Amino acid sequence: MAPPPVTGSSSGGSSFTLRGALLGANRALPLALAGLTEGIAFGVLARQAGMSLGETLAMSSLVYAGTAQFVALGLWVAPLPIVALAATTLLVNARNLLMGATLAPWIRQFSPLQRYASAFFLSDETWALALRERAQGAQDELDGAFLLGSGLPLFAAWVLTTATGYLVGAGLPDPARWGLDFAFPALVVALLAGLWRGRATLAPWAVAALVALMASIWLPGNWYILLGGLAGASVGALRHAD
Repeated sequence: MAPPPVTGSSSGGSSFTLRGALLGANRALPLALAGLTEGIAFGVLARQAGMSLGETLAMSSLVYAGTAQFVALGLWVAPLPIVALAATTLLVNARNLLMGATLAPWIRQFSPLQRYASAFFLSDETWALALRERAQGAQDELDGAFLLGSGLPLFAAWVLTTATGYLVGAGLPDPARWGLDFAFPALVVALLAGLWRGRATLAPWAVAALVALMASIWLPGNWYILLGGLAGASVGALRHAD
């Protein structure tokens, strides 16, 4: 017998059910297992950056944005540059606006609690899984809880491995010996490889790299991260506007 719906929808014939959440969790489980090393690396590097266990877990639980969190570690100095941290996190996570817009027709019919819970667990992985699931069936046959269900195992794995990495980091006085200091650069390279769209992406990347390099030479602190990102994003926006 099929599990009863958690709540129903009054429009479009779509539903928000336990079955949909379980299906999403099942689809996301391999991705959660594949990302274990990334969470451990972040926990180790967060400890080396001087963060407490509580701060590290709070960041992973409340921010829940792997790329932005790794970037934040580069800015984590005393006194904390609050403005730079907030602006950089906003810039790095701006893509969530576009991801949310593509999913809006699917989830806007559900209750605010269902929508906001699903949006909190939105990530590159859950977004891709949701789009694939939507492409495999008719719009009115999709279950709205799929996005929420796919996000839960990824979230749990990220928080747990962050804690594991932080605790394991106590026995690693020199993470560089294990190559963990290269975790963030490797992550960025992997993301760039997936975002390459031919020569059209070369100009924004080149401008971002040049501005970041110049800012690192002429400006104190880590403002080069924010300025390079803004410059590259601006060039990309201008190219799309043409």
